Amino acid sequence: MRLQGYDYAEEGAYFVTAVMQGREALFGRVVNGEMVLNAYGRIVEKTWKDLVNHNAGIALEEFVVMPNHFHGILIIDAHVGAGSRDLCAPERDGLFEREGKPALFNEGHGPIREGHGPSPTGRRRSLSEIMRQFKTFSAKWINALRQTPGQPVWQRSFYDHIIRGERDYYSIAEYIDQNPLNWEKDQEILI
Repeated sequence: MRLQGYDYAEEGAYFVTAVMQGREALFGRVVNGEMVLNAYGRIVEKTWKDLVNHNAGIALEEFVVMPNHFHGILIIDAHVGAGSRDLCAPERDGLFEREGKPALFNEGHGPIREGHGPSPTGRRRSLSEIMRQFKTFSAKWINALRQTPGQPVWQRSFYDHIIRGERDYYSIAEYIDQNPLNWEKDQEILI
């Protein structure tokens, strides 16, 4: 599923999707076009938001927990400090334009590699490592709550898309925002 030869620890913006094992609707339900999380869905949401506290140089953007899957935008950026809780749009955080620095995106060619090393606060993890952490901890806490230790919660692996520019970003952000409204049309919507 990963793009061959691409370094997923490099700065960039990524759209990720993780799917529930067996596509079971475990995380809540959609009511009148809005996602209503249950206790398991709240665990997924909390685990996602907590990633910034355990991974240097990441920011979390739009996301949605759906009944049987999760969509989110994750930014790996050496300029973002660990512990940042701000969910920010590109125009607010300089994602596409930086004073004296090139934009994070090279339109049509993926993220620009500026040669930054790990964040001063720690080693920068790859997208796969971050997603493994997200899925492992959310599954552990869900299984503790439902008293099913060791049971799979997520399907193996995850879907990713390298966001290649501002237009791509906003299209994906809108898709995430509209996902609950489209639930009735296609309950297994996974792009």
